[in-house]
Formats: sequence, C-alpha cells, structure tokens
Amino acid sequence: MAEHEHVRVAVIGSGFGGLGAAVRLRREGITDFVVLERADSVGGTWRDNNYPGCACDVPSHLYSFSFAPNPDWPRTFSGQRHIRAYLEHVTDVFGLRPHIRFDSEVKLMTWDGERLCWEIETTRGTLTADVVVSATGPLSDPKIPQIPGLDSFPGKVFHSARWDHDYDLRGKRVAMVGTGASAIQIVPAIQPQVGRLTLFQRTPPWVMPRVDRAISGAERRLHRALPFTTQLRRGLLWGLRELQVQAFTKHPDELGLVEQLAKRNMARAIKDPALRARLTPDYRIGCKRILLSSEYYPALARPNVDVVASGLTEIRGSTVIAADGTEAEVDVIIFGTGFHVTDMPIAERVVGAAGGTLVESWKSGMQALRGASATGFPNWMTIIGPNTGLGNSSMILMIESQLNYMADYLRQLDVLGGRTALDARPAAVDGWNHKVQERMKRTVWNTGGCTSWYLDASGRNTTIWPGTTTEFRRATRRVDLAEYEVIRKADAKPAEADTAVQQESEAAA
Repeated sequence: MAEHEHVRVAVIGSGFGGLGAAVRLRREGITDFVVLERADSVGGTWRDNNYPGCACDVPSHLYSFSFAPNPDWPRTFSGQRHIRAYLEHVTDVFGLRPHIRFDSEVKLMTWDGERLCWEIETTRGTLTADVVVSATGPLSDPKIPQIPGLDSFPGKVFHSARWDHDYDLRGKRVAMVGTGASAIQIVPAIQPQVGRLTLFQRTPPWVMPRVDRAISGAERRLHRALPFTTQLRRGLLWGLRELQVQAFTKHPDELGLVEQLAKRNMARAIKDPALRARLTPDYRIGCKRILLSSEYYPALARPNVDVVASGLTEIRGSTVIAADGTEAEVDVIIFGTGFHVTDMPIAERVVGAAGGTLVESWKSGMQALRGASATGFPNWMTIIGPNTGLGNSSMILMIESQLNYMADYLRQLDVLGGRTALDARPAAVDGWNHKVQERMKRTVWNTGGCTSWYLDASGRNTTIWPGTTTEFRRATRRVDLAEYEVIRKADAKPAEADTAVQQESEAAA
C-alpha cells in the first residue's frame, strides 16, 4: 500500500456487497477507490463457507446481480463452487482487480474531523478516504459458543465456515452442533462416510423440500441467445417472492398451510414417531428462516445418526454432554452455530466523530438511517446494514438498492462541493428506526414464538426488513439531505471551498 495513500472511497470486503459497490463506483465514473479485503481472494461468505454440501437456498437466477446476469448457471439452486466462480467472473469482467488490496484486514477506522476524512489502519499499512463503504456482511465472523471443557477437548474442533478439509471424517464419531442452514447441508453430505453422527439440536428447524434440478443445455443456449429470457426468469422468481411477503409481515396465520406441507415432507422420510416428535418445531413457520433440503430428513433416519433434542452444554475429555444429560463419545466437534450478526465485530473498529466506537453507539441495538448511515459517523455507510435482511428472498436485491443509495450519496457530496461530509441526524435515524420497529411488531419474526439470530440480546429485531424489496428500493432511491447534517471543513466556507476546488482543477490542467 502506497505511503500516505488517499482515496475518495474505501470499500471494506469483497463479497457480493463489496464487489457490487466497486462495480457501481466504476459505472458512476469513480475510479479513485480501493477494496480492502482481509483474505487472499474475493468471494466473502462464498469463499469462507466451503463445507461439504454448501449451496444457496435462493434460486441461481435471482441470486446474482441484475447488471451481470449469468445464462450458464448449471442448477436451479447453485452450489458454493459455482457462486464463487461467478464472483471471480464479475471481478474480471468489470476490471476490479487493480482496485483490490488483498491480505489487508482493517484494524481500525477513525474519523478525522479536522481533515474530514477517515484514517484506516490495515495489516498492510495506513490510508485515508473521504468515504468508507463497509461491506463486511453479517455472515463473515463465525460464532462458537463458550462451552465448559471445550479448550481441553482432545479431538478436532472447527466451525462450518472454517472447514478443515485436511481432516478425514471417514469412520469418525462426529458431533454436529446446531441445526441451521449450514448444518442441514452438512449432515446429509457427511453422514454416509462417518462412523457415527450425533446431532445436537437446540431448536428444530422447519424444512421444506429443495426443488433443485440441473438446468438443461437447451435452457442455457436460449438464455445466451436471447438475454431477455434470463431477465424474464429472474423477474418471475422475484415476483413470486414479493407476493409471499405479506404472509410473513402482516398475516402470519396464513402460514398454517405451509406448516402442513413441511410436516408432510418430514413424515415421508421420518417413520419413527418419537424422532418425528423431536424434529417438529413448536413455533410458527417463518419465525426462523425456512430451510430447504430433500436430503436432511432421510439422513437423520439412517442407523448411524442420533438426534439429541437439546443443546451441547459441557465437554469432559472426549465426552460431549447435552443439557438433558445425554452423553456421547466423539472424535470431532463441528459447530454450525452461525455468525456474529447483531454484534458485528467491524463495529468495534469504527471510531466516530465523538471518539466513541460504533459498537458503543449501538449499545442499545443496531440502527442506521435506511440501513446505511449511523449518527456520529460522517461519510460512513454500510451495505447489508441494520434491518436490511430478508426472510424469503434474495439479498442481492437489497444490496443493489443500497448501491443506489450509495451512488446518490456520492452525487450529493459532489453537488455540495469542497471538503464536505454528511452525518445522519439523530432524529432521522430514530424516526426511520421507529417506523421499522413498529412494522416489525406484527411480523412472524416477532410474533412466531421463537428465538432466532434475527434478534439481538435484548430481543429486538435489528436484522430483518419488514416489507417488500420494492418498498426498500423506493426508500433508498435517493438521499434526502434534510436527514443529514452537512459538515464543511472549518477553514473553508462553501464559496471558498468551491473556489479552491476550481483552482486545483485549473492547476492540474
């Protein structure tokens, strides 16, 4: 990294959010930016999560950028390998590699109120930026529970997002902890090769069949020859999910029929009434993310699998012990226990105008104006910020909406001219958050009777967007300057600042 490097925009992370931001910046004519990536390649969560069976639960043609359609998706639901390859392709097609700084983990970002810029310390040096776009994502830092005795466990331990491919599971006694989206993919993938698999289930998920198939060569040829057919396919997938939103946000009771379908799906594979009882949720479907798998239940019915309907609470040597007293001897523990979502670690590394960190500002819960801007952190934006998550559709739709907001944010700074920053007004942030939380009260995520990773430590839903993707796109179409305080460099009035910029341009010419 060049000494005293300064850029207009620093993007943090090179997953879907970071790469999308980079493409949008170039399309806006902005080339003075860098993408800071802590790893040695792009891909974000689709680079880090490469466990056996890893795949997306959103249809391929919807889980891709609208500006970079892929006519060659091999399956209706793509696997990790193909999604990562797609992101590498986007990186190359849009010429993003010169902007990316690999092995550059951000250690600290501090707002300089005198210079109106961010000072960014990374593992490869320091730089400054006028604007920071944080695209670290909510599924980037694994969460492993603090379990007594874990440190002294003599076997192998790893998280699903940090899979150890050098460890041979064949014939091993495996403890799988958790029953989320990763676990229901891992279990059927490893069950045939392990000696014994003990699944520790704190809460059973609702699981629907995964209607996946290979996309035929004829379909792909059609999409290549007639690109509008790819957009049509994407549009149909999007529209169906938009129609489902009201059941989640306004009429959770309508989800009863879906529950019956999920129970029938279970009954087809699980014949043992006792096991079926352990696997049947006691909360409304949709309260937690509905999972898709046609192999999960058949794997649980196999003779080398035990389902413990209780969480793992203690480890003594090679013995793992559940809250209900069930014990098992294991050689390896695999945690499918999710990520730091409502307590994003990046928030500890952002120091705002008042000298406090973002995590301190969010001590009562995450909140950001239109999911992007936090009070006291000028010219800092986040992609997939508070209350921008979805329970039934593609996050790429939300990312692209936030990229629209980012683009207009930068345009507004250009119009204002000079050394300028925008800081979200407290009243605007509070007003936006109040509306979101009021709408959240009637949703299935708040009324469904479950405890999910959507909720923070105080039980507040700071993760999900309680509306359609269309509504969010309208809300983030442009920046309303009335919601921001305009900050200018102390020694330059607006007219003086504009003159200075003009003089600099003339000197450069």
